[in-house]
Amino acid sequence: MQVIKAHAKKKGSVWNALPVRSMWRDMGSSLKVTDKIAAEVGSPVREVTSAYRSPAYNRRCPGAKSESWHMKNCALDLKFGTSTSRVAAAARYLRSKGLFKGGVGQYSSFTHVDTRGHNVDW
Repeated sequence: MQVIKAHAKKKGSVWNALPVRSMWRDMGSSLKVTDKIAAEVGSPVREVTSAYRSPAYNRRCPGAKSESWHMKNCALDLKFGTSTSRVAAAARYLRSKGLFKGGVGQYSSFTHVDTRGHNVDW
């Protein structure tokens, strides 16, 4: 997977930060799932709109949960070259086949995928 845009973002006066080194491996499972989704839908990831969020940055993100899985470095908000409904359906299909346990959220312009360890949809 290729990340098209750097994840250096600012909300108000708060810049996002990289996760601490001990959290770097936590993203591995979500990245693997993302690659499988891309293969399933036949489209590469066009953009990772959100990955790790520092707690301060997360508080500035409209609609973000206070216990967001982005802060645990195991969640991605993704844009593919196909509809979000197709991406979410592919993620749920792969999850039903036992590829991962986690969240799948369908939004109008992106799809959320995480590997939290239990299944949830929205």
